Amino acid sequence: MGSAIALGLARFSYALLLPPMKIDLGWSFAQSGAMNTANALGYLLGALAFTRMSRRWSAGVLCVAGCIATALLMAITGMLTDTNALLAQRVATGIASAFVFVSGGVLAARLATAHPRDAGLVLGLYYGGTGWGIVASALLVPLALASFSSLHRAHVWQLAWFALAAACVAFSLLAGRAARRIDRQHVLRTETTSVASAAGRAPATMRYAFALAGYGLFGVGYIGYMTFIVALLRNGGMSAGVVTGFYVLLGVATIVSARIWSRLLDRTRGGQALALLNALLALATLMPAIVAHPVVAFASGLLFGATFLSAVASTTAFVRHNLPAAHWGRGISAFTIVFAFGQIVGPTVIGWVSDGVGLERGLVYSACVLAAGAVLAGLQKALTRRAPSVN
Repeated sequence: MGSAIALGLARFSYALLLPPMKIDLGWSFAQSGAMNTANALGYLLGALAFTRMSRRWSAGVLCVAGCIATALLMAITGMLTDTNALLAQRVATGIASAFVFVSGGVLAARLATAHPRDAGLVLGLYYGGTGWGIVASALLVPLALASFSSLHRAHVWQLAWFALAAACVAFSLLAGRAARRIDRQHVLRTETTSVASAAGRAPATMRYAFALAGYGLFGVGYIGYMTFIVALLRNGGMSAGVVTGFYVLLGVATIVSARIWSRLLDRTRGGQALALLNALLALATLMPAIVAHPVVAFASGLLFGATFLSAVASTTAFVRHNLPAAHWGRGISAFTIVFAFGQIVGPTVIGWVSDGVGLERGLVYSACVLAAGAVLAGLQKALTRRAPSVN
């Protein structure tokens, strides 16, 4: 449930809250996008800090601490109306959610190693867990907005942040228990493993520069869709019920995506999995920008949900396939950092484009960035050879 907290609730729920917050606070699309840029900046700072902090505290401890901090910060959002204060809060939430997401990725990689035959499925289940947060957001936010509207109060979106904070608490109880259990198992395995089997040398970062570049462009492109797709659908005249159905479908597709792509993640050692997923995401992003129809929107959400978190899982699979276990934290952090840089650029730039020429053109630009990311990821070769099977 770590990914459900860090992404599904802390980040992607904002797409549902962007339209009422934009109207209430008088924001432009660029200002609206800046909120997710601030969140991505915090995410970058958290990812940078994780490498240093993980030398002192275990991944399980950092995951639990991040879950608690994220829940508190989500509740604080419901008390703010000043734009600068909200920007600062989004930075802080990004830092906390980075601890959850990166530490969860490390724990998932350890669990995948303990179950090598199902490694791709384990990683997909962790990242696909984001869908539970998306579904919870899709159900809680409209309910909270409708409840608060009936009270005829200003800032009707604030109650939704409290509801999301409560969901964070519930998911944190599950995530914390799993994190502590995996941490204990890892310690036991480490204590019973011979020092002679310790880590080898990690490949230089430049050897997987194409994968990093492709993933950075994924960060730019996907976040444009996830930030503005709800605003695009509402601007296109689609009802609140249609938008809720769209977001629930996207979340459910994210949950089941683990089983769709698990074998690909197990087999692919280079950047080909990320390339394929980026290409499919480019198509999904382009569809609602070209055709404004509920059927097309639902098809786009289904395809996008079924692929976008598997792109994230593909980088963890790449790290597992190509780096020694002792360097997984470093490798995952490297991908997380370029991902965060992409997310910093994406919302503000796409928002700025949307202010000038419309949301449809903004999503077309996002699709082009994802297509470029597919090309770069496709150039990445495996860093290690697959061990020959023994019959």
